[in-house]
Amino acid sequence: MKYFDFKVKEKSSECYARIGELKTPHGVIETPVFMPVGTQATVKAVEPRELTSEVHAQIILSNTYHLYLRPTADLVAKAGGLHKFMNWNGPILTDSGGFQVFSLADLNKITDNGVHFKSHLDGSSHFFTPEKSMEVQNKLGSDIIMAFDECSTYGVTKPYAVDALKRTQKWLERCYAYQQNPKQMLFPIVQGNFFADLRLKALKDILPYAKVGFSIGGLSVGEPKPLMYEMLDVLAPNYPEDKARYLMGVGSPDCIIEGVIRGIDMFDCVLPTRIARNGTAFTSKGKVVVKNGKYKEDFSTLDDECDCYCCKNFTKAYLRHLFNTDEILGAQLLSIHNLRYLTHLTEQIKQAIREYRLLEFRQEYLKKTGY
Repeated sequence: MKYFDFKVKEKSSECYARIGELKTPHGVIETPVFMPVGTQATVKAVEPRELTSEVHAQIILSNTYHLYLRPTADLVAKAGGLHKFMNWNGPILTDSGGFQVFSLADLNKITDNGVHFKSHLDGSSHFFTPEKSMEVQNKLGSDIIMAFDECSTYGVTKPYAVDALKRTQKWLERCYAYQQNPKQMLFPIVQGNFFADLRLKALKDILPYAKVGFSIGGLSVGEPKPLMYEMLDVLAPNYPEDKARYLMGVGSPDCIIEGVIRGIDMFDCVLPTRIARNGTAFTSKGKVVVKNGKYKEDFSTLDDECDCYCCKNFTKAYLRHLFNTDEILGAQLLSIHNLRYLTHLTEQIKQAIREYRLLEFRQEYLKKTGY
């Protein structure tokens, strides 16, 4: 039985954008797609049933590093895997844990064999190898798993970036050799920092290991957005047509549109739920900070172009009241809204691709929203 497949259904005639179908054991995903992030086996402040009924999410992402520490991969495996543990029946993608390990720069030590790191929770010592990352993700039972890589930080020297890329490639080979579960698909990761020649070399080197799709990592890590777009412009003409392309950690509305134009199929980011918990909403007219005093007596809906539960039932005045009284419902409603806003944006993008007007859509959207 063939558990995974990716097919391009429609292509833009004006840029690298396309509409595709990614088959997984837990469902078929229509791309371009935004993936809500459920770091610790939950999308913060959003119930699984709401992810389906209100957000219209097709796939979610969980974090290997955090689940390895709590509640442990062994416990998740005993529960029947991540799908059963969190009661989510759709596809799940897990990252390798690499980004979290490397972001704890003062708590880790990188070697060619793996990474020694200390838990941010209790300071306990751990050692992650490519094989360990695969073992943990196997126990979690996610559909799409990431290769263990070294995500070098923005601003490193080229010699450092070269060494990190060599290590990433060697680790990919080890991940590929270890991974044997036919119900899980390994995505290799294109690194290379902000050096065009390294990015192109990385793309070429990972392709033998990319059976259905691959990821682009190490972008949106503090660099100016035009630099990220420049790297994507370098890569776009060189992508194979028959592989899904996942841009890791990118989820602002403008970056999603710009990414799709440059051939990206999949996105994820904690941004929509993080800013929601702080009282900020994406809307069709730009960002709205509902805690602001000007909304005290504003009885209009948050976004009259949104079909989510929040926008169909509540006013800005009520949302402001919830946040100013520290009521949990405020974060819940804005989280649902922000996630639905991005899934709806990908639906609008797909419609624009079908109508051969994606570049026009981008211009109209950015002018209207100011993103």
